[in-house]
Amino acid sequence: MSRVTPLSGFPEWLPEQRIVEQNFLDTIRRVFELNGFASIETRAVEPLDQLLRKGEIDKEVYVLRRLHAAADEADAGPNSLGLHFDLTVPFARYVLENAGHLVFPLRRYQIQKVWRGERPQEGRYREFTQADVDVIDRDTLPFHYEIELPLVIGEALGALPIPPVRIQVNNRKLAEGFYRGVGAADPATVLRAVDKLDKIGPDAVRELLLADAGLSGAAADACLGLAGISSSDASFADRVKALGVSDPMLDEGLDELVRVVEGAASLRPGLVAADLRIARGLDYYTGTVYETLLAGHEDLGSISSGGRYDSLASDGRTTYPGVGISIGVSRILGRLLGQGVVAASRSVPTCVLVAVADEDSRPRAMAVASALRARGIATEVAPSAAKFGKQIRHADRRGIPFVWFCDDAEDSVKDIRSGDQVPSSAENWLPPDDDLWPTVRPAARDEEL
Repeated sequence: MSRVTPLSGFPEWLPEQRIVEQNFLDTIRRVFELNGFASIETRAVEPLDQLLRKGEIDKEVYVLRRLHAAADEADAGPNSLGLHFDLTVPFARYVLENAGHLVFPLRRYQIQKVWRGERPQEGRYREFTQADVDVIDRDTLPFHYEIELPLVIGEALGALPIPPVRIQVNNRKLAEGFYRGVGAADPATVLRAVDKLDKIGPDAVRELLLADAGLSGAAADACLGLAGISSSDASFADRVKALGVSDPMLDEGLDELVRVVEGAASLRPGLVAADLRIARGLDYYTGTVYETLLAGHEDLGSISSGGRYDSLASDGRTTYPGVGISIGVSRILGRLLGQGVVAASRSVPTCVLVAVADEDSRPRAMAVASALRARGIATEVAPSAAKFGKQIRHADRRGIPFVWFCDDAEDSVKDIRSGDQVPSSAENWLPPDDDLWPTVRPAARDEEL
């Protein structure tokens, strides 16, 4: 058989890494549900024309075709399907299809795989897991949700064993109003150029503003000046006004951004900061936009992003505005697992291995295992009746902390880490709380050992 070559951009975790991922997902899910969000799941595919209607994403969508398609199905047509590249566009379609059965405002979370045909690199995959949380309403959506959502994300990320996060916010009205105020004929083109600041730098962005957006040198410099403003309090507003640009939409966006920063600071000081280079390239955002950085890993880019969208979900008669933020679970895990920042306490859920003296005693060992499982203790039986030393080494290699020994007189259980062995009964023995299930914590560093 030929050697198997890994497929770049499609991460697969080892068992101990998968335990970390499951722990992260369970923690995020629990926080979302504590905040009143209900789970949904949408199909993996959407009509291609719907996926392509909102933003520069056309080169990243995976088109779905049958391997043995008929001749008239060979090329992408109006009925073609594509794998969803995020969970917001499918959610908007889901709301329109099910509006008659939903109660608004709808508080929804969704944890699923998504697919994006990017060039694979650290933190950017072609198949990855996202965890989204949104609030969507009928006709109007109160502004206070734009303050609530980053607080929920901060709570979810803060519950994980990861470095602290900082949520950076901007407002699309502020940006678009400013670009109009400096004379931009197409504010969306300016916004997409500014969104590339971190990737290509200010000089290259300035060239795009001159060539693609048709701005004058002074206007381009003003847009770059706006993108350079940031603060953890409302002082950014005076710096924006000092640039001397006037537009009603700019004023509206500036007021909203002040409310988000001050509202979040009153409940979670230090979590949210204004950063006016944040643009978000997708066209469906209309208000506050969010990006999140991980302390010490800022080079990774945003690990959690989103924003307000007012017209993404509309059937022509009714509009369903919403606001949502997505956590890039695979992006976080790829960095932290790759650098050994977090680790699971063991690589299997098993807490106890029941030793087998000989094959005739296996039924007794299986009965003990059943009794322990009935009490919520993950248990397996040794694969063979090898010498007890070999069975203990088997447990040690798999990270199982306890080995159970059956005896006609009295059973006993051994903590193979300390070597302590005590008499026990399957009807009442309990492991320490930290050993019942694998735990996830920051990994020990060499300098700490």
